[in-house]
Amino acid sequence: MSERDPSGADAIQLCDGSVQIDAAIVAAGLALEPCDVQQGMRAGLITSLCEQGVAEDQGHFRLTFFSQSRRLRLIIDDQGHVLQRLTLNIGGRNTARKRAAGP
Repeated sequence: MSERDPSGADAIQLCDGSVQIDAAIVAAGLALEPCDVQQGMRAGLITSLCEQGVAEDQGHFRLTFFSQSRRLRLIIDDQGHVLQRLTLNIGGRNTARKRAAGP
């Protein structure tokens, strides 16, 4: 069995208002294994946000995935092609909350 290329044409699909993305893309951006993405999302350890462009950004979507310590942002067109990719190390989000709550 051959592995799918996560950058291939079917890696991100838009269908009836929903977005389907290959777990390998999310995993690579969040420094995880692909098999950990679905479990992390179900457990609330990985969250996501999908924003649809308006005006001059019409036809583009911004997909953002958050984990404990990293953020992956993808800008895609209406065909699912990645136009821009940003990965950011944001440190432990729980640590930041604890510091803000401390004396």
